[in-house]
Amino acid sequence: MSPRLLIAVVLSISGSLHAAEIKRIPPPGIAVPDADRAELQMGIDALAKEIAALRKDHAAEIADVEIFHKSADWALRYDEFFNEKQIPVAKAHLAIGMQRAKELRDGKPSWNAANGLVVRGYTSAIDGSVQPYGLVIPDGWKADDGKARRLDFWLHGRGEQLSELAFIEDRLKNKGEFTPEGAIVCHLYGRYCNANKFAGERDLFEALDDIRKHYKIDEQRLVVRGFSMGGAACWQFATHYPGMWAAAAPGAGFAETAEFFKVFAPGKTPPPWWEQVLWRWYDSTTMAANLANVPTVAYSGEIDGQKQAADIMVKYAKQEGIEFPHIIGAKMGHKYDAESKGKIEEFVTVAANAQSAHPSRKVRLVTYSLIYPTCDWVTIVGMEHEWEQASVDAEWNADGTVKISTKNVQSLSLSVAITRLRDFRNEVTIDGDVARVPAANEFTYVKHKGKWWVKGKLGETSATVGLQKRPGFCGPIDHAFMSSFLFVQPTGKPLNDAVGAWAKSEMDHANEFWRRVFRGDAPTIADSALSEAQISDANLVLWGDPSSNAVLKKIIEKLPIKWTKDTLEFNGVKYDAAHHAPILIFPNPLNPQKYIVLNSGPTFREEALLNNSDQTPKLPDWAIVNLATPPDGKWPGQIIDAGFFDEQWALPKK
Repeated sequence: MSPRLLIAVVLSISGSLHAAEIKRIPPPGIAVPDADRAELQMGIDALAKEIAALRKDHAAEIADVEIFHKSADWALRYDEFFNEKQIPVAKAHLAIGMQRAKELRDGKPSWNAANGLVVRGYTSAIDGSVQPYGLVIPDGWKADDGKARRLDFWLHGRGEQLSELAFIEDRLKNKGEFTPEGAIVCHLYGRYCNANKFAGERDLFEALDDIRKHYKIDEQRLVVRGFSMGGAACWQFATHYPGMWAAAAPGAGFAETAEFFKVFAPGKTPPPWWEQVLWRWYDSTTMAANLANVPTVAYSGEIDGQKQAADIMVKYAKQEGIEFPHIIGAKMGHKYDAESKGKIEEFVTVAANAQSAHPSRKVRLVTYSLIYPTCDWVTIVGMEHEWEQASVDAEWNADGTVKISTKNVQSLSLSVAITRLRDFRNEVTIDGDVARVPAANEFTYVKHKGKWWVKGKLGETSATVGLQKRPGFCGPIDHAFMSSFLFVQPTGKPLNDAVGAWAKSEMDHANEFWRRVFRGDAPTIADSALSEAQISDANLVLWGDPSSNAVLKKIIEKLPIKWTKDTLEFNGVKYDAAHHAPILIFPNPLNPQKYIVLNSGPTFREEALLNNSDQTPKLPDWAIVNLATPPDGKWPGQIIDAGFFDEQWALPKK
């Protein structure tokens, strides 16, 4: 079903469980003896004072200390000691943190020059939280040797007890499945147990940025691997960032939602149409064509149920004319065997060593969203219909011309890297139209009335005017939480008690959910205290209504809703304001370069945490909630209508 068709849907949620009835993830921890609790708290407080004293002059490396404070502090504060052995581990982490604080104060951080197992951290731009990652630094590496190293990312499997404490301890002791000679290996935390989705996806890029500050990396030899849940994440990164990798090596895992999670099994109620559309965000099967750009080797145990992931990817890739090796461990369950590991390592090493600094001659790009618009030297700048398949097949010919064919693409750009090649002739043919590049810095093309033009050469082109969905700024609601965001708390009197109570309950839920699932504290500020700098820097999540939230009151006339004490009007439909509320994402009228979100955190909830393949967006760009049905483990209330804005952030015509 097309997301451009807005259908009035009344969704029954009577079968969903209340959040409190669902298995808690992370699970509750053990009781900590009073003496240990007191000792740990004393150590936590002492390290916090050291960090505070160092922050002004050592901000660039303070996260390498803070991760050891967080590992102990969060385990104690949030009941996340899962066995008795973790209590002395936390004490040891506090000792490491104190030692690192001393070394940093003395200007001699030993971990900057260390080989072997090194644990580091970074401060996330998303929420200001500190996040850990582990490195395996090869023998012989020296900070000043000038040699660019291959970098392999390892994505871990599901671990409901994988707190920061458990992750860091493993990274201090365990090199992992693969340690290729001469390469640096990065073990990602991925913000806990979310299959590297959403903020967990951004974890890879924030860790990579931090690694670049300390180590010289060969950007042409980035490798992504993972197993089980990490194998699922590896399929995701390979298909969604196809121009980034020298090689990809997924093991087990899952590659899509519907078949793996048996969504349409007898007795199950199919999800609403918009949720099925949103599977296209993270499904790898429908983006299998992108593996044409990525040397890929898959692994499965012969008797492992998660062999399904590689099998279905082989099927979908074959439909695109693509084949890749699928190594199967004889009689193996959910693990690697030594012979298969050797074959995988050989494939990955050959692929990584074959990489060139020159752009690829051919690029094949498929996407469903402008969240993932790029492969190598091609970027889709605008789509005709988002959430329907868009594709670009581009070839840089031997005579220096470029020939491109597209589907569902409104505008695209070519990287300056291709335009600066010696044999590039400034001639680009797109869908049969010849569009010459008149200057080296003009390489964006726009489709107008069925014909392709160089951007800026056709003044009447509407695709560059007004609000426009664009790369990295296209919705849906969950996308707002993959970059800097800020919860804006209402301080005024709500329109009515029901809306006020619901908004407060949902904000409290979103705060706690963010902490447990994405391992950070959601930045929060009162509506009366919001600054111009914060409007400039962050997506604003406005809780409440135009009466209770001063920021929402200021911008309500510029949003596609009318909301008074008596009536909520949206998309031509009027609702009783005493029992209904809107959820939506939209360009912020105060800063159209950032989002505003009304009354929502991440749209998946507790039920989705039970299986990572179900951890997908549950709401699109907007929704209307009937507050008469209370929130539960899947929905924030009864969803009576929902849909997507079009490419100009307008409501499609009915």
